Amino acid sequence: MAGTKTNDFQDMLPMMANKLGGDGLIRELCNGFRLLMDKEKGVITFESLKKNSALLGLQNLRDDELMSMLREGDLNGDGHLDQMEFCVLMFRLSPELMEESEDLLEIALQHEFKANSAR
Repeated sequence: MAGTKTNDFQDMLPMMANKLGGDGLIRELCNGFRLLMDKEKGVITFESLKKNSALLGLQNLRDDELMSMLREGDLNGDGHLDQMEFCVLMFRLSPELMEESEDLLEIALQHEFKANSAR
């Protein structure tokens, strides 16, 4: 997706993760989901995303960019984003956060491997 607003938001995720910790970041992502969701349906639809995107600084995204975001995050193909799909999408859109997560996973796996080898 093009647009500096999206890039600005993406760059904030690692900072938020460092500042808030894992639980705090998840809480903030849930708050973001609630801001964007259709209150009656409990999911993010194209209409609710378009209507509420300014709340997250995404007002400059075109309709096709919003639709692309929905399609990219819609893991089960039902045409909207549930809370889990939204959180997964936010992590996927943040390469730096994904790299940090991969590094932490690698360290954890190495630690587990060493623990199993010592037994």
